[in-house]
Amino acid sequence: MDLLLDAVAAIGRAGLRVCRMAGAVALFALEALSHLVRPPFYGRLFARALLEIAYFSLPVVALTALFTGMVLALQSYTGFARFNAEGAVANVVVLSITRELGPVLAGLMVSGRIGAAFAAEIGTMRVTDQIDALVTLSTNPMKYLVTPRLLAGTIALPLLVIVADILGVMGGWLIGTLRLDFTSATYLRSTFDFLQAGDVIHGLVKAAVFGFILTLMGCWFGYTSRGGAQGVGGATTSAVVSSSILILALDYVLTDLLFAR
Repeated sequence: MDLLLDAVAAIGRAGLRVCRMAGAVALFALEALSHLVRPPFYGRLFARALLEIAYFSLPVVALTALFTGMVLALQSYTGFARFNAEGAVANVVVLSITRELGPVLAGLMVSGRIGAAFAAEIGTMRVTDQIDALVTLSTNPMKYLVTPRLLAGTIALPLLVIVADILGVMGGWLIGTLRLDFTSATYLRSTFDFLQAGDVIHGLVKAAVFGFILTLMGCWFGYTSRGGAQGVGGATTSAVVSSSILILALDYVLTDLLFAR
C-alpha cells in the first residue's frame, strides 16, 4: 500500500512540475513576443539567426528529405504491388512529404542542430554572467537574445520545408523513373494532378509552429540554465528532447485540426 501511495505521489509531483514548467514557458514566450511590437528591433541579430537556421541547416534537411522520398517510393511500391495498385506510388509520396514528413523531419533535424546550439550559446552566456552584463548595459536580454531567434525560427522552417517538399518529391521521382519503370511524364502527371494547394499550405503552417517551438525550447532552457558547464550540457539535452517530443505531439494535434475534417 505504501509503495502504491509513493508511486501516486511521485506521479503527482511530476505532473505539478510539468504544469509549472508549461506556465513558465508560456509566460516566457509571451514576453518575448511582446517585444516584437516594442522598439528597438535588432535586425542584425534577426538576420544572423535567420541565416544560421535557414542556410546552414539546408544540407541536412535537403539530404534527409531526398532520401526519405526515395525510401518512401520503394516501400510504397512494394506494398501496393500486392494489390496491383502501383500507380498510386506518386500520390502517396507527394501527400506524405508535403503533409507530414517534410515538416516533421525538417523540424526534428533543425531541432537537433539549432535548438541545441541556441541552448548552449544562451546557457553559456547565463553561467558566465554575460546576460547580467546586458542588463547592466541597459539592454533587455529577452529583446536582444530571444525575440530575434523566435522570429527567425518561425520564418526559416517553412522556407526549409519548401525545399524539403521539392527534394522529397524529386527523390520519389528518381526512384520511380530509374528503378520502378515509371515514365517521367506519367509520374509527374500523377503527382501534380493529386496534389492540392491546401496540402502544401497546411504543411507550411505546421512548419511555422515547429520552428517557433524548437527555437522557444532552445532559448528557454539556455536562458534558465544553472550550474556551470554541467548545467549548460543538461540544458542542451533538455532543449532537444523537449522540442522533439513537442513537435511529434503537436503534429498529431495540427493534423487533426487541419486534415481530419
